[in-house]
Amino acid sequence: MPEIRKKTTEKESARNPFKPVRDGGSRPDRESGSGGENPGRFPGFLVIMMLGLLSLFVFQRFFSTPENPEITYNQYRNIVETNLVSDITVRTYADRSAILNGKLNKSVRLELKNRAFLQTDRFSVTIPAFTAEQADLLAGKGIQVSFEEGTDSFNTFLVLFAPWIIFGLIYFFMFRRMTQQNGGAARNMFSFGKSRAKMISEFDVKVTFRDVAGVDEAVEELRETVEFLTNPGRFQKIGGKIPKGVLLLGPPGTGKTLLAKAIAGEAKVPFFSISGADFVEMFVGVGAARVRDLFEQAKKNAPCIVFIDEIDAVGRSRGAGLGGGHDEREQTLNQLLVEMDGFTTTDNVILIAATNRPDVLDTALLRPGRFDRQITIDKPDIRGREAILAIHSRNTPLADDVNISVLAKSTPGFSGADLANLVNEAALIAARSDQERITAEDFEQARDKVMMGPERKSMILSDEQKKLTAYHEAGHVLVAANTEGSDPIHKVTIIPRGRSLGLTAYLPLEDRYTQNRQYLLAMITYALGGRVAEELIFNEITTGAANDIERATDLARRMVRQWGMSDKLGPINYGDSHKEVFLGKDYSHIREYSEETALQIDNEVRKIIIECMENAKKILSEKKELLHRLAGSLIEKETLNANEIAAIIGTA
Repeated sequence: MPEIRKKTTEKESARNPFKPVRDGGSRPDRESGSGGENPGRFPGFLVIMMLGLLSLFVFQRFFSTPENPEITYNQYRNIVETNLVSDITVRTYADRSAILNGKLNKSVRLELKNRAFLQTDRFSVTIPAFTAEQADLLAGKGIQVSFEEGTDSFNTFLVLFAPWIIFGLIYFFMFRRMTQQNGGAARNMFSFGKSRAKMISEFDVKVTFRDVAGVDEAVEELRETVEFLTNPGRFQKIGGKIPKGVLLLGPPGTGKTLLAKAIAGEAKVPFFSISGADFVEMFVGVGAARVRDLFEQAKKNAPCIVFIDEIDAVGRSRGAGLGGGHDEREQTLNQLLVEMDGFTTTDNVILIAATNRPDVLDTALLRPGRFDRQITIDKPDIRGREAILAIHSRNTPLADDVNISVLAKSTPGFSGADLANLVNEAALIAARSDQERITAEDFEQARDKVMMGPERKSMILSDEQKKLTAYHEAGHVLVAANTEGSDPIHKVTIIPRGRSLGLTAYLPLEDRYTQNRQYLLAMITYALGGRVAEELIFNEITTGAANDIERATDLARRMVRQWGMSDKLGPINYGDSHKEVFLGKDYSHIREYSEETALQIDNEVRKIIIECMENAKKILSEKKELLHRLAGSLIEKETLNANEIAAIIGTA
């Protein structure tokens, strides 16, 4: 095995001299700079030379002291007439014949016979013109007149070095930006069609499947995909074909990109990584050219893996937009479809893509033969959350009161990214207090921050506003506590968090994968509890319940139109008129039912909202004394946890 590995390495190195060596050796001199100048960097000696010349010019132009003091033209005429000058040197900057024309200014250096006029022997003056008549007049006064050629340092600087400076600026702003390293191959301004995919070796990625948790099924599928590349003969000998593509589907933060990195760490083959947005440029045809170049590189380095992140940027359904089939993005998608069809069973190239919008992808991209496997990566369950928390907290010191299992139970609905953020926030909170370990209280504060947003302690509420907010949140708590099927309240606060003046947080007892009608009605009733409390206590309505009404209306409308929970309309899906435009499926909001049905839908939604609101009003009217007590405790303490809420409710 060692001999075979060495031969493979030498073969790959000969095929691609800029590819990282796999035996742990150093990279070619092209990257270290010892084997020649990197074309992607501005030459250092030119920078030093231009900076030195510029510094010399600035010093000479603005800071150096003149050789001879300057006098005015009136002083010049006065000392000439009083016969104080012994000789004059006319310094010219053009042909000597131009002296007689008198069109150019001349710098005249005068030498005094004595120091009666100024405390110096020499000084200079600039006169409008110097002609032969003036020279004869000065000679008649006994003044020695001589001529010598002069140079202007500024003009000389421009003539000698301006072309170099201009060339350097052009090189810096154009070639340096266009010339960059790309997987060992230099790209310049003429290589727009070259792929921007980065080739990663196993030495560059430290993430493996051991660093991934909560998605065991996806890991097993991808582990088999890696085995297809490392040992294809095992499957081909019984007629099995290597899958051409694997599509990772799932909401944001569930670990799709992390899985791709783990594949790069597990597979001992080249790994090309690129984003879907890197294909499309402002130039027509560039995206298709980059797709062709990407697959050509992949075939040359086979066996390998190509990973396209956020493929929905380039793989959306065709036929959307005004460009039609000539749209640049659609040309790129067409080329991608052709290249995926061009794969053969012996190419040993697997395409892995990730997206959180599978609904907008083109159907031709999803068919077998292109993306043969579609792996759904959902939010982790309680066991997955516990494993994820264990991974993210293995390098952080935890106090004895921290129980990962309890923490996993208290974070239902959290994605992997949310859990990573939770551990990080807890570590930051502990660091602010100069603690050596992270305590359970730190995790509690971090969870509240992740769920409800950071506290806005600088926002000062008036007593009237604080009282109104307290009764609003107390209404939510009491309605939720007395409505069957509602989730238990975790914490209530009237300290402004995020964009809310107050907030009531609840935690489900278990992971919910389906929701029944009782639970949905309980959530609508709970949402309307704050508005009902305001109306019951203050006999007025405020804008504080805007978000509550929006959530309640959305749930009621989904119950009627999508989930078939209306007795009058029955189990019929009436479509969703809120689809996004230009997704290749919907050019306008076309309603799929009649005006009469639309009126019935509105009536059913209104009926659900009114019934839930009446139920909330009944609960709060019966528990009015308890509402005052709970609101008073909120005004006094500003925040109540589940135990404090239970103690107040238990004393009623």
